[in-house]
Amino acid sequence: MPLLKKLYRYITPHKKQLILGLISMLIHSFLTIYVVKVFKDLIDMVITTLEPGKEGLMRLTWVALMLVGIYFIKELVYYWQRFLLAYVSQKAIRDLRNDLYHHLQNLSLSFYSKNKIGEIISKVTNDVGVLQNAIVSGAVGLFYELVTLIGAIIYLLIIDYRLTLFVIFALPIITYVLKFFNIKIRKASRKVQIKLADISHVLEETLSSIKVVKSFGREAYEFERFRVENDENCQAKVRSEQYGASLTSIIEFITAFSFAAVLWFGGYEVMNGHLAASELIAFFALLLMIMNPLSSLSKLSTTIQQALAATERIFELMEINNPKLVEEKNTKVIDKVEGKLKFEQISFAYNRGEAVLREISFQIEPGEVLALVGPSGAGKTTIADLIPRFYEPTAGRILLDGADIKELNLDFLRAQIGIVPQETILFSGSLRNNIRYGKLEASEEEIMAAAKAANAHDFIVKFPCGYETVVGERGVGLSGGQRQRIAIARAILKNPRILILDEATSALDNESEVLVQEALNRLMKNRTTLVIAHRLSTIKNADKILVLSDGEILEKGNHEELMTLGGLYYNLYKTNFRKED
Repeated sequence: MPLLKKLYRYITPHKKQLILGLISMLIHSFLTIYVVKVFKDLIDMVITTLEPGKEGLMRLTWVALMLVGIYFIKELVYYWQRFLLAYVSQKAIRDLRNDLYHHLQNLSLSFYSKNKIGEIISKVTNDVGVLQNAIVSGAVGLFYELVTLIGAIIYLLIIDYRLTLFVIFALPIITYVLKFFNIKIRKASRKVQIKLADISHVLEETLSSIKVVKSFGREAYEFERFRVENDENCQAKVRSEQYGASLTSIIEFITAFSFAAVLWFGGYEVMNGHLAASELIAFFALLLMIMNPLSSLSKLSTTIQQALAATERIFELMEINNPKLVEEKNTKVIDKVEGKLKFEQISFAYNRGEAVLREISFQIEPGEVLALVGPSGAGKTTIADLIPRFYEPTAGRILLDGADIKELNLDFLRAQIGIVPQETILFSGSLRNNIRYGKLEASEEEIMAAAKAANAHDFIVKFPCGYETVVGERGVGLSGGQRQRIAIARAILKNPRILILDEATSALDNESEVLVQEALNRLMKNRTTLVIAHRLSTIKNADKILVLSDGEILEKGNHEELMTLGGLYYNLYKTNFRKED
């Protein structure tokens, strides 16, 4: 099967351990069956040939010790079988999860804008977890039970082929039942995984926006959303379990019917002297041993079908042909970046036929500040996202110091760019680590210098744990101004040549705004800066202003020049900015 081939390539690097584990499994399976032969010899000896006296006792002791020795070896190889196969499965799942996460890191932003984060998380956690359980207890267990079943049937044929026919006749029926229910279980299991993903999505969405939920009093509404998804997951899970229970019950009934037939015919053969009592006892001992593999086959089959459904979803994600923007084969770096940016006839559309930018052209000289102004949806953020190549233009090109950014090494390009968004994202962890994110190898002195330049040092040292203060996810525990200053410190530590600012002071109080603006001014000094402007102070101080509307540049110039024109900028100023003047 294609799915198994894809999965097998994660197992092949650990082929040596896999082979040793399978050898141990085969030895264990053989000894499991061989124990029945020794048991049969022991019973036969006790019933028919054992004589009183020293010689008889020696024979009895020898067979008993042989039985103990076989069990010792059997359990020893069982240890290596379980350890080695668990080692292989855990390593394979580790590699798969690493590849999956690496693939997710390399997907473009357009993928994340079109897919639910909760569903993605569910595939990395729930689906991989189901697969991990299946490899450990499913595929390995199924192989072991099949080998044991085949070996037991061979030995049963040796004991009495006529009795064995009663067992063999049941196998095609069992095979058909397995095939019939496997299809249903796999479909039901896939639905369970989808519903788990939907639950993860609702959880991720509501808990990450809990402040909004509470501010609108929508707790009951969100609970109802969760309840509906949880009920549907429950129904899907119950249906899956229903199929699994039906499969197990039917197979065990078929097995019991076969055993009853064996008991009747075997008893009849013993009555007529055609079969020794010890042979019938051994036959039944082996049948009881077969009972476990037959029962396990149905249960393991359910586990494997669940795993296959999860595997389908995992590889659907891994095979999404939506990678990060492809680099040229021979990319280059610039020895010394000055920071001159030039847009040449740039057009862009997130979806075919829906243009967001239309033939945008402008230039920013090294050290200049360019402000982007315009109504919502004009294309300001899209322009900013094209510079670090989060998206690829559909037409035109962007130059950095005269070099097409497509020809530059992507890591090098992004290393030259610092971004301070309007909504600051901090990671759970210490303030020190959040600042260090801008330069992982930064020294303590560099971190503190960046914090001081960002007006963050003073409030950091007031915390009892100082730079080791742990903040919650997304910076919970800090004010908006404090989060912005940490983000600015992070950008200062990175020391980029180009800055992209989604005006970081738009949602702050006056006191915080002053501190953040001071930090921004230090950050912007001698750096090429593109600002998505919300505040008049930033706009008036910009060297150039682009006024955008519906993906096009309508006006260019500085504040005074645009006010003189009396166009869109003038109207925006009167309606949105004048109160700040």
